[in-house]
Amino acid sequence: MTAPALNLAALSRVPEHLRPPVDPRELRPRIVHFGLGAFHRAHQARYTENAACRSGEPWGIAAVAPRSDETAAELRAQDCLYSLTELRPARTVTRVSGAIVEALGMRPAAARLDALLTAPDVSVLTLTITEKGYHRRADTGALDTAAPAIAADLAAAADPAALTTVIGWIAAGLAARVRAGGAPVTVVSCDNMAANGAVLGRVVRDFVAAAPWPDRQAVLDWMAASVAFPSTIVDRIVPATTEADRQAARAALGVHDALPVVGEPYRQWVLEDAFAGPRPPWQLDGALFVPDVGPYQLTKLRLLNGCHSALAYLGAAAGRTTVADAMATGWGERLVRSLCAEVAPTLPAGGPDPAGYADDLVERFGNPGVRHLLRQIGSDGSLKIPERWLDALRTLRAGSTATPVLELALAAWANATRLTDGGGQLFGTTDPAAPALGRCWQDGRDPEDTVRRLLGTLGAADLADDAGLVGAVAARLPALRAGRIEI
Repeated sequence: MTAPALNLAALSRVPEHLRPPVDPRELRPRIVHFGLGAFHRAHQARYTENAACRSGEPWGIAAVAPRSDETAAELRAQDCLYSLTELRPARTVTRVSGAIVEALGMRPAAARLDALLTAPDVSVLTLTITEKGYHRRADTGALDTAAPAIAADLAAAADPAALTTVIGWIAAGLAARVRAGGAPVTVVSCDNMAANGAVLGRVVRDFVAAAPWPDRQAVLDWMAASVAFPSTIVDRIVPATTEADRQAARAALGVHDALPVVGEPYRQWVLEDAFAGPRPPWQLDGALFVPDVGPYQLTKLRLLNGCHSALAYLGAAAGRTTVADAMATGWGERLVRSLCAEVAPTLPAGGPDPAGYADDLVERFGNPGVRHLLRQIGSDGSLKIPERWLDALRTLRAGSTATPVLELALAAWANATRLTDGGGQLFGTTDPAAPALGRCWQDGRDPEDTVRRLLGTLGAADLADDAGLVGAVAARLPALRAGRIEI
């Protein structure tokens, strides 16, 4: 028999302990979130739902899909309900989530989004748009006003319905907000970047400064007093949902969910305690509000994300498919522990203990229930590894400290940037810089010259001039091409 579709009318068919802990109909849109992906639904939405339940405050989310209305439309068809399954080693736990109360396509719902961004009741904006959604210049970190999408948005800044970037929308929304009375608002980046709050604040201010609005200076002055951009770190492994996951959710719930998400049991959210106005009491669900997220952020970027990227490229070279597959090799756990130990001296005091953090990573990465694809993790490497590896590499080499594990990881990334005859990257990853990286292999006179060119493409001219590093990375390439992982 066909299971009924998940929606509010069918919620009574779901076992009571698997329903949302708060009635979604009692929530109001007080948060606008850009990036209607699986990670947000498995992370910030879960924190918000539990905080609303435990506080009795009606914190609901209006979630915005920046590029396509397809996911938003599917979610609307389910009254914005979806299920989240925690992939535990021994068993899975599935529950319906109801924190999202509106699902919008950014351009089709431009009028509604404009109304939300100016509403005094909306006091928090959050984002999960990945590193490339910030349109930063690699050399300065400023907004790349010459990027085609940003240039087009600046030209159309007087018409929100024509905007296509999240940065453009936020800037226009803040400008509209101050013109409507200027209730304070906090804009929270939930993307994996060092000092992500400062990064976001800069590109938004750069957009306002470059916009053709006569009152742009007044908008900037108001932002300085009434808009906060706290830094955060977010952590939960959320692999792509499979057909088996969909079937398991249907079996658990008794209804059909077109948009289930899955994630590991572990989750963490650390936020800088610097909000301009009201916020959800996320701390009731375990979120940490701290004066400085820097130590936590660097630990996560350099240990968790750094190990993830290393496993992605080394695992791909060894013919593995998922993180758990790579951890099941004879070298997976050794790689994680060795990389954490090598990078630990670059971490500031005040964060998690690196050795204990490595223990947790070994357990999390080895969870066979989490099918996290190496191809997914390895994509956009040109944007990820500068923050995950290169700054730590600079610090260590400046102190004449040996860096064999980072050299191996860098060689594995270099190996993965080779192009196939069809023009794609060797192991199926994608990268906005893929053509430029591929040309490094075509133009390189020898392996060392290729490595220098690859580092130059990353904007790491200083490392490209480090002959010892370049030679060590190049020397690792033959073994990796043969699929041998030598740690």
